[in-house]
Amino acid sequence: MPQTNINIRMDEDLKKQAEILFLNLGLNMTTAFNIFVRQAVRQGGIPFEVSMKSDNRELRQEINQKLEESQKYAARPDSVRYSAQEFFGRVRSELL
Repeated sequence: MPQTNINIRMDEDLKKQAEILFLNLGLNMTTAFNIFVRQAVRQGGIPFEVSMKSDNRELRQEINQKLEESQKYAARPDSVRYSAQEFFGRVRSELL
């Protein structure tokens, strides 16, 4: 089956969070999006409820607080630094 590329724009922090989540699920971003699209096609719509019921204000505040803490830690001279490849290698080794 022929394949095609799709470019998607999203918030950088959201992308990082999604990559970590999908990695923990044993998926990469491409596989996760393919699962989403296949389910949408099978169901003839978005495969989960989309509504205005929930207020994500608290979640956003918590995420912003954690990001600020991470940035402060990263700025410390004694903080440990990894390349993305080293980081994901360590995560994979700890999960397996």
